[in-house]
Amino acid sequence: MDKKINGIQLEICANSLASALIAQEAGASRIELCTNLENGGTTPSYGQIKLVKEKLHIGVNVLIRPRGGDFVYDESEWEAIKEDVLFCKELKCESIVFGALLPDGNVDLEKMEEIISLASPMKVVFHRAFDKCLDAEKALEEVISLGCIRILTSGLANTALEGKNRLQTLQQQSNGRIEIMPGAGVNNENILEILHHTGCTSIHASAKETISSSMTYDQPNVSDMNEATFRTSKKKVEELVHLLENA
Repeated sequence: MDKKINGIQLEICANSLASALIAQEAGASRIELCTNLENGGTTPSYGQIKLVKEKLHIGVNVLIRPRGGDFVYDESEWEAIKEDVLFCKELKCESIVFGALLPDGNVDLEKMEEIISLASPMKVVFHRAFDKCLDAEKALEEVISLGCIRILTSGLANTALEGKNRLQTLQQQSNGRIEIMPGAGVNNENILEILHHTGCTSIHASAKETISSSMTYDQPNVSDMNEATFRTSKKKVEELVHLLENA
């Protein structure tokens, strides 16, 4: 069971071993491990998954997403997805985070059923593919029937704050059958408003900071290899934890 902070579970999206350790030290309930936050998050490397599992004592949920973009996968992507799931299973990860859609915006029930069966006994979280669904209420019932434990969603909006009314509706419709976890744009200025308005008891934040390149030399003819990267901010996570503790 992921630890609760005043009744709330705070999930931090961590994009590396360093970020995962920072999130844990700062008091997060669990992490979603991914990489490539610049494109919405993709599957981390085997080395990252293995080391994070070895070094963390809080919950580790691994994002399974072979690329950025949409959530309709071809056969080559599907084979890679299944291999990643099996590796997570071998490492005894708590859960994976995955979602697949059909081109018409409906949940791809066949692919979801296959992944859930393959992943067992790991749990499956349905990620923000949900926010691209044609019919959120129908999709919610389908995801519940599949046996997923949680849905990460912004309420079909750009941010969870913008989608708070839909999130509230989804939370009420779920009626305890699945965990609705708001995510997207969550920060210290809106986390309590989102939780209070929606009635959700779990929330997802990246709480990231920008880290400049450590290179002192810059090749003037190559402009795209010294870009800044993201890392979990200990200060931002601690601020979120403090707000929850004192809510």
